[in-house]
Amino acid sequence: MTTLGIQAEQTAEPADPDTAAGNGSPDAPSRRDRYRARAVAILWALPVPLAVLLLWDRGVGGGWTLPFGIQMQFLPTPVEVARRLADLAVGGIVDDSYSGTLWLHLYASTVRVLQGFAIAAAVAVPLGIVMGRSPLVYRMLEPTLNLIRPIPVTAWAPLSLLIIGFGDRATIFLVFLAAVFSILINTIAGVRAVPARLFEAAAMLGTPSAQTLYKVVLPAAIPTIVSGLRIALGLSWVILVVGETVGIRVGLGALITQAREQSRTDLIVAVMIVIGLAGFLADRIMMLAVRLVAGRRPLLP
Repeated sequence: MTTLGIQAEQTAEPADPDTAAGNGSPDAPSRRDRYRARAVAILWALPVPLAVLLLWDRGVGGGWTLPFGIQMQFLPTPVEVARRLADLAVGGIVDDSYSGTLWLHLYASTVRVLQGFAIAAAVAVPLGIVMGRSPLVYRMLEPTLNLIRPIPVTAWAPLSLLIIGFGDRATIFLVFLAAVFSILINTIAGVRAVPARLFEAAAMLGTPSAQTLYKVVLPAAIPTIVSGLRIALGLSWVILVVGETVGIRVGLGALITQAREQSRTDLIVAVMIVIGLAGFLADRIMMLAVRLVAGRRPLLP
């Protein structure tokens, strides 16, 4: 939505009935509604993980065999995983070499993810805007990018070790590759989908062409760009494990590799849960930051 449309909405927005009647501050009802909506959302979301935990515990105890030949008897129970998670976080429960090391590994992995993701966003968003606005640039770059895009990141991993070497830089490079194309494609799609009538309205109101980008294009394309950023951030955590499996001693992916070598299924599942929670929290934080920067845009995902 353009800034012109937002201004029109704000002008036509009716006053809050409670405020007009003098029934308290204007923020109180909306705050209560938000808290109520969050509580309802949590209640709706709880049954699924609780059911998964129950079936998981029953499956391990009963030795179930799932599709794809998954033998649940070899999995740890939820209680064993919870015990391992607690020991990873604070130590003093299992008392082995991994006790209390969670925050060190989590910090190292988070830094790598954020670096790779930030570089991908810094490259893909401007390039996507240029490709979306310029048919010539799009025709020049699109075939090459679509040739590179299907190459799996796992295929880049051995090459990155040879040309970059062991360490953080190779992992950051793989995270960058995993994130950049999702952001780029969504940015191009968002920019190209801006309705022509918005440009016509901006021209009629005398908007200079130099200001069209941030007054028309970006406000209208923000929802699609944000969707690309969310997908890319999730993929960054997925590929992190691949990037940290070789030549990295500190990180969640490295921790999974060490656990696999020792057949520690409880540790593997515990770290998987940590990665899932880290990705979820990263997505929530990014959406909060986007809403603070972009303001009240109803089309934001």
